[in-house]
Amino acid sequence: MPKPAPKPVPKRDVPSHPEQTRRSSPLPTRFEEDLLSALGSRDASRFREQLSIAESAFRRERYFDARRTLAPLMAELAGVASARELYGLTLYRLGKWRVAAAELEAYRTLSGSVEHLPVLADCYRALRRHAKVAELWTELKAASPSAAVVAEGRIVMAGSLADRGDLRGAIALLRPAGEMPRRLRDHHIRTWYVLADLYDRSGDATAARQLFGRIREVAPGFADAEDRLAALGR
Repeated sequence: MPKPAPKPVPKRDVPSHPEQTRRSSPLPTRFEEDLLSALGSRDASRFREQLSIAESAFRRERYFDARRTLAPLMAELAGVASARELYGLTLYRLGKWRVAAAELEAYRTLSGSVEHLPVLADCYRALRRHAKVAELWTELKAASPSAAVVAEGRIVMAGSLADRGDLRGAIALLRPAGEMPRRLRDHHIRTWYVLADLYDRSGDATAARQLFGRIREVAPGFADAEDRLAALGR
């Protein structure tokens, strides 16, 4: 998930042992439903086990394994929304921005879901397609999904502004989300970290210290907040 303007950093995986690659669990219901809807029960059975293996590998953060399992299947699974979703997210974790964006675009066309618009926007941000990032941020705001999804989209949009040198604009976008909420969630802490980083980069050490200090209090060990606070002086 970074300096400058935070962008999720794909986690690099290492090849697993064969027995780990083959370990699977029951296929999630949405995969089953998508397979049956797109392929019918007869053809769906041919892909159930491989999708289960890939989904399990993804959950264990073994993204190379997930890609190796999924890649040969995708031509036949082009109309299966959850398969396109899983493949797109896998490619994103591996830093394959262009192909990840293509898969996630296909997923949202098939599903109508806005859940992964922040991830899609981050792909376009990595590709320096900032107009597309802004377009997706506008779409996300209009859709009004969960607070966590909106927060992630706001973080990506702020990062896009900062990438282009507009630190003031990035800070202005995140500042309203920098207040202490009634119920603290992970996305609040992530937003504080990004905002603190932006304050630091803009030269506002006081505001940066305040936010990094708050993170240290409520989420000790989060990212490198402790080190960043120490570097700013307490």
